[in-house]
Amino acid sequence: MRHWVALGAAALVLAGCARDGRPDLPDAPVAIEGDSIRYETGPCFGVCPVYVVTLRPDGTGIFEGKRFTAATGTREFKLSRSEYEAFAAKLAPYRPKSGTARYTPDNKALCRSAATDLPSADITWTRAIGDSQSLAFYFGCDMDDNQDMAEAIGSAPETVRALEALIGERP
Repeated sequence: MRHWVALGAAALVLAGCARDGRPDLPDAPVAIEGDSIRYETGPCFGVCPVYVVTLRPDGTGIFEGKRFTAATGTREFKLSRSEYEAFAAKLAPYRPKSGTARYTPDNKALCRSAATDLPSADITWTRAIGDSQSLAFYFGCDMDDNQDMAEAIGSAPETVRALEALIGERP
């Protein structure tokens, strides 16, 4: 029975994936039960926190602090379902329908101009059925055009209370 419910939910999600004029993004958030979300930050010229966090809808998370974080190394933590959903909702509008979208200076199609020395975020959504989509976002790419995306991606970790103590104060 559980198998049929999962298949039905997947079919509904796939049927509802309409897209606007941008080939790399869906029109509406794509939320699928069972996705894990991996969020990794890249360094900047300064003291930007560098870490990797993986969140799962079952309430488990793994944090790995690398540089300029309150906690270094690997730490497990718990989060509520509402925290997971808030984190996923912040990022969902920018989730590619398939494959990878790269808003990085090496991809002139999605990053016509780039300011230097800013951090980046790499996000990977992995479905329970095994496939994944990813987004590479450099915060300096087309800053005026991508302001909403930068705000959503940059503020997503603030939706999970446990991350505040692990990441620490951000510049």
